[in-house]
Amino acid sequence: MFSDLISKAEKHYASAKPFVLYRKPKAQTVKGIFQTNDVLHYVQDYTEKGFVFAPFNSEANIILLQVDETVEAVFEAMGYTDTGRSNENSLNDDHKEFHIKLIKKGIRAIEENEFKKVVLSRRLDIAFDTSVFALFINLLKRYSKAFCYLFYHPKVGLWLGATPELLLKTSNKQLKTMSLAGTQQYTGLENPVWGKKELEEQELVTAYIADALSLEVSKVEISETTSVRAGNLWHLRTSVSGHLKNNSVQSVVAALHPTPAVCGMPRAASKNFIARYENYDREYYTGFLGELNFKKVTYRDTNKRNKENQAYKTIKNTSSLYVNLRCMKIKNQTASIYIGGGITAASIPEKEWEETKAKSETMLQVFNNFS
Repeated sequence: MFSDLISKAEKHYASAKPFVLYRKPKAQTVKGIFQTNDVLHYVQDYTEKGFVFAPFNSEANIILLQVDETVEAVFEAMGYTDTGRSNENSLNDDHKEFHIKLIKKGIRAIEENEFKKVVLSRRLDIAFDTSVFALFINLLKRYSKAFCYLFYHPKVGLWLGATPELLLKTSNKQLKTMSLAGTQQYTGLENPVWGKKELEEQELVTAYIADALSLEVSKVEISETTSVRAGNLWHLRTSVSGHLKNNSVQSVVAALHPTPAVCGMPRAASKNFIARYENYDREYYTGFLGELNFKKVTYRDTNKRNKENQAYKTIKNTSSLYVNLRCMKIKNQTASIYIGGGITAASIPEKEWEETKAKSETMLQVFNNFS
């Protein structure tokens, strides 16, 4: 039962042992992975199996949670529906002046041809007085289409999030990724109208990803761009798929992370600008997380009672990694919420500020409406 899974995680947390709870987009099952000791493991060459938790800084160590025990349980939202409306929490304007100045610096750098795009973010700290597990359950209720997780390691910290963005998914040599850019608030309309800035930003990100994968992937296919809703926000999404040339997840991750959707382009110049001017450490915000080298077994006959046909099965090596957006770090009953947005030559600073306020609601809503 789901309550048993939560109870096990609570005991692990109380004992300061690492674990992660997560649910994939549109799935009903929540999976728990538990490590029996507090040893800090790292990814070495991407041949390991486990749950990975990577920082924004691609040069830093990537955490690997060992799969010592796995527990799964079905989560039922009990009729909950997300209206997309704001709640009583809101983002105050304390950091407005600094953030708008930061955006203006980014626009000037673009005009001076330092880079074409940069993603600028900030952190909002709020106090709360409820259980982190209650927050996770509220997250599951609200965001059925996102990758929802609660990650804990005593030597890393406690993180919680609901991200709409896939970094990559592999099944043997098949690869899928996406570009996700452009944002506007959900207002009740099911056919959002996109402006020039958002459309150009999406095209830039898609072209960059396709080019970055050119040496790693063959038979690249790019889908039509569609509008997808994530909570109270709309985004533009384009799917990119192909065939891995050397079956190396490591080289593909190196080519993609950090993507233009969370860093900028060209990558090195925009990353340097972020490090110089953003004025805080992103840590694991805009990093990535998920399953690395899990085995997926598919039987020829879906009827599991048919033991004869169960001999005909395929085993695939799969990895599913997601960009760590719409997330928070929890420490001492304070939640640090991270909010950012893509800046291009067409950006309007005041409008970009308003976008961060809209994005903040994804996490702020999690603190309300407990049942």
